Amino acid sequence: MTRVARYGLPVWLAQFAAALLLALAGPAALAQDNAIESITANQQGSNVVVNIAMKHAPAKLPIGFSITNPARIALDFGATANATGKSAQDINLGDVRGVNVVQAGERTRLVLNLKRALNYATAIDGNSVIVTVEGSGGVAQAVNASGLPVAKPDAAQAPRQALRDLDFRRGANGEGRIVVDLPNSQVAVDVRQVGNQVLVDFLNTSLPPALRRRLDVTDFGTPVTRVTTAPQGGNVRMTIDAHGLWEQSVYQSDTQLVVDVRPVKEDPNKLAQGSGGYRGEKVTFNFQNVEVRAVLQAIADISGINIITSDSVSGNLTLRLKEVPWDQALDVVLQAKGLDMRKNGNVMWIAPKDELLTKEKLELEQRAQIAELEPLRSEVFQLNYQKVDAFRTMLGLGAGGAAANTGTGGNNSVLSKRGSVIADARTNQLFVTDIAAKIEDLRKLILKVDVPTKQVLIEARLVEANDGFSRTLGAKLGFNDLRTLRGGDSGYQLGNTNNRLAVGGNYEGVGQVTGQAKGADSNGYTNGQFINLPAAGINGVAAPSLAFSLFSPSANRFLNLELSALEADGKGQIISSPRVLTEDKHVATIEQGIELPYQTATSSGATAITFKKANLRLEVTPQITPDGNVVLDVDVSKDSKGDQTPAGFAINNQHVNTRTMIENGGTVVLGGIYQQTDRSNTNKVPLLGDVPLLGYLFKNTGHETAKTELLIFITPKIVADKLATAR
Repeated sequence: MTRVARYGLPVWLAQFAAALLLALAGPAALAQDNAIESITANQQGSNVVVNIAMKHAPAKLPIGFSITNPARIALDFGATANATGKSAQDINLGDVRGVNVVQAGERTRLVLNLKRALNYATAIDGNSVIVTVEGSGGVAQAVNASGLPVAKPDAAQAPRQALRDLDFRRGANGEGRIVVDLPNSQVAVDVRQVGNQVLVDFLNTSLPPALRRRLDVTDFGTPVTRVTTAPQGGNVRMTIDAHGLWEQSVYQSDTQLVVDVRPVKEDPNKLAQGSGGYRGEKVTFNFQNVEVRAVLQAIADISGINIITSDSVSGNLTLRLKEVPWDQALDVVLQAKGLDMRKNGNVMWIAPKDELLTKEKLELEQRAQIAELEPLRSEVFQLNYQKVDAFRTMLGLGAGGAAANTGTGGNNSVLSKRGSVIADARTNQLFVTDIAAKIEDLRKLILKVDVPTKQVLIEARLVEANDGFSRTLGAKLGFNDLRTLRGGDSGYQLGNTNNRLAVGGNYEGVGQVTGQAKGADSNGYTNGQFINLPAAGINGVAAPSLAFSLFSPSANRFLNLELSALEADGKGQIISSPRVLTEDKHVATIEQGIELPYQTATSSGATAITFKKANLRLEVTPQITPDGNVVLDVDVSKDSKGDQTPAGFAINNQHVNTRTMIENGGTVVLGGIYQQTDRSNTNKVPLLGDVPLLGYLFKNTGHETAKTELLIFITPKIVADKLATAR
């Protein structure tokens, strides 16, 4: 009994066959409103267009999803019968091998078998459903029966609907069943298997916060250990982790998607299963001097494998084995007699090792001789996305001009020894002459390499916020005695003596009071000031003041006082948002700012002008990972003009250089700088400035508080592929 291939179509066929038996066992078969009458296909460039002719015009497009391993596209037609008269049909056009049509109850599933995973698009044209398989690997464009593009609504503008529910159950046969309630029946779903995981992508959908979770389902006793659901850009990704041997199948009923992960039981009588070792049915041999050919015949009868023995296999063998797998017994016989085998399907050819090697060598030599005699063909390849210069090293052309370059395939595995290539950089074409097999190999190489490079839009946001507070207090105090200048006795008498005391703001002011300094009346006011500690200005704004004067009745003695104070409170926010679009793995730079001139001395002693940049600069190199994330090498700097110095302006620098991985469309904070300054200044007259309350007349004070915060956000977005043009 041959085991069903993992992730293969037989699993689906078994499900549909069971559903069909249930349907036929009912009282009456369900009636279908429509039917698939014929399936035809044609190739348009690298694309394959499949025309599914229906009995009536379908009301809506079929529900579809794709699987990458194996590469298949499944379309479910509701209330539709299979009227083609067959369940399988070969196509063999481009990357489409064939199509299978299976009816279960009132529903019919159509499965396109592909050579590799490709995108597809569907459209309704009259009574037909047109399926376009995009051969270039880009985004598929739906076409009608005439091959003309069909306008479809922009998926980016369509509202994203949210998944409604998610549930995990254990099936009757130990399978893990994940049930997802979709917002509608037209949600595009991509299912693929990667290692021990099943990845399910729900395209253009969102995920409610209640469903953003990781389910640990180990205790259910199924192959599934964990189910993780999370948003990924504009899509939702479900990751199903499994262990052991298992197989998965996916089917959809209206708005309900079901993913079944079933355990696979190992059959000890089969060879190709499990994780290595001998797996054949256990046998016991006890042969005494028996011909080797008879032993091989006995193993063939037990294993059910067709064994062809070469005429050169001879000799006798004594063999005693007890309870060993038959494949191990076969291995023992081959090693004991110096034999080897070559297996082709269910047929095994056994011969001496030297004979097999000689035969294979002769076959290779014959192929080489045929290749030397095979006629050459010439073909022109038009490169759409890559330059021919990119193929020079690959094809061994070396560096050359834009005209023609000729190279041979002697040291190159792509071309044969007789092959040659001319690369024309002007038309971006390759002119290849070689045998048919090598030209076909080159065609496959170009299909893999000559594809559009994905682009990434990187948006950076630098937010700089500051909060500052400043306060200053100060005073001016002066005394003027103008009696000498106005004809009176200056100063104050000391006791009963003739000595007097004069008070002034400075040495010259005292001289003016006593009359020692003549002709300086204009300075009598300013020279009478002996405390000059006013409040300092803030941000270029002078501190306001309030002045008082205490004078005698004769107005020849003055005590002057000026109080000044200033308080400033400021908040600010600077947002810089550079953005740049670049190709995958390509460095992109964008900057904006000024260049400041500086005078420098040259070696000859002369002066020269040099410039230094004070710019906002973003340099980034994106790398798109296979799972749709983006790895970024980011270098962000925000320089600005600082304070004036004798050598020129200083440059304030803020710089971040890092490497990080971000999901498509996600935002991450690369870094932040937080600064807080708290400063107090006091200038005072010793002793007098420390007197409570009165001391404020003999000092000035200043207090400054500043807070600055810089945050750098970055958001990468993978730009949707443009519609690829068929070759």
